[in-house]
Amino acid sequence: MTKDMTEGNIWKHLFSFAIPLLLGNLFQQTYNMIDTAIVGQYLGEEKLASVGASSSVQFLVLGFCMGICCGFAIPVSQHFGAKNTLKMKEAIFHAGFLSILFAAVITTACAILCPNILHILSTPENIFDDAYSYLFIIFLGIPFTILYNFLSGLLRAVGDSKTPFLFLVFSSILNIILDLTFIIVFKLGVSGAALATIMSQGVSGLLCLIYIIKKFPILCISKEHCRIKSDMTKQMIAMGVPMGLQYSITAIGSMVMQSANNGLGSTYISGFTAGMRIKQFLMCPFDAIATAASTFCSQNFGAGNLKRIKEGLKKGVTIGVSYGLISGLILIFFGRTLSLLFIKASASAVLDASGKYLACLGYFFWALGILNVCRMSVQGLGYAGRAVFSGAVEMIARIFVSILLVPVFKFNAICFADQTAWICACLYIVPTCLLCLKKIERNLNKQNTPY
Repeated sequence: MTKDMTEGNIWKHLFSFAIPLLLGNLFQQTYNMIDTAIVGQYLGEEKLASVGASSSVQFLVLGFCMGICCGFAIPVSQHFGAKNTLKMKEAIFHAGFLSILFAAVITTACAILCPNILHILSTPENIFDDAYSYLFIIFLGIPFTILYNFLSGLLRAVGDSKTPFLFLVFSSILNIILDLTFIIVFKLGVSGAALATIMSQGVSGLLCLIYIIKKFPILCISKEHCRIKSDMTKQMIAMGVPMGLQYSITAIGSMVMQSANNGLGSTYISGFTAGMRIKQFLMCPFDAIATAASTFCSQNFGAGNLKRIKEGLKKGVTIGVSYGLISGLILIFFGRTLSLLFIKASASAVLDASGKYLACLGYFFWALGILNVCRMSVQGLGYAGRAVFSGAVEMIARIFVSILLVPVFKFNAICFADQTAWICACLYIVPTCLLCLKKIERNLNKQNTPY
């Protein structure tokens, strides 16, 4: 069922859209968490380090794939809000064509460069082979990642965030079964964990495709829509690539940060890996809230309703900051305990490292509520390039801490690298968001001025 956000109660729209999306994000994160938990508990510390040694580059590549799919969905959402079905279906065709193209290029390049990437990350020799096996298989699953995110992006563009969640529930259960089967029964090690992840992702993508064909005729295209137009292609690339780059640019800083942490030894690699999984899980609500705000702003931008855009943005930030304060307290007081999901109780040094990392994050977790909502809203309003720059600010901040401070303060600097990046990016994106709203207001006033 489609959902028009240009009318009705704003709080209701944001929550009803965000909650299924949140649950879907949580289930998507369980892919990585289940891999990590099973690997850590059944295969041991060293195998856990091999899975975690490339987490930042996975975020870079898979984040780019998810980002371009989110960007491709923005014109679809805008045309849906403007009630222009022809333009919307043309946008869907171009988004699909470009998704296939990007999937082929990215998968080929990443598979070939996989060993070089691990060397750049300073992956220790004792875990290199397992890290390579895991990362190579994850890269081969990139088309599945793009398939799911492209199709779920289309559904969210027309207001349906519930269906992608339901498919992820099913595929997450499948992932658990496959993980246990491949690792415990067939003894495939970390390769089994990677295979379980990509196979589960592929199932969720195929389920989305079947559902759209059968239940969403508004998203189905015919031959008349399948004509490549240069202006539409440029618009899609202008939305998708900057959004993908924003994820990737942020991840570059994380890669430098991870490389610096890898140099501190396997104890800190394992502790950082466990902490990262918990952080990513607790960050899911920020993504859900921000995506809800972005879709809301995008539809109302198409409808030319500035007042609702401003109200939606304010309410989105309020929800995000409130959640950040609560989850921050959880990280501060229960971070070490949560790390037991991935680390055996006997590995006290690894637990201490993970707990310290999470506690330090907790003091500044609220900042993500501001950063994510403002940045995603700026993207939804069509200013993708400005949102990308906020990612560049994050990258620069993480690199600064990793290169200049980690050699001096060791793991203590790692524990405050993310927070430094978040605060710096907030100082840029908040005034930028306000300037974008003023620009939209001027443009709408010009359109409404009689000549």
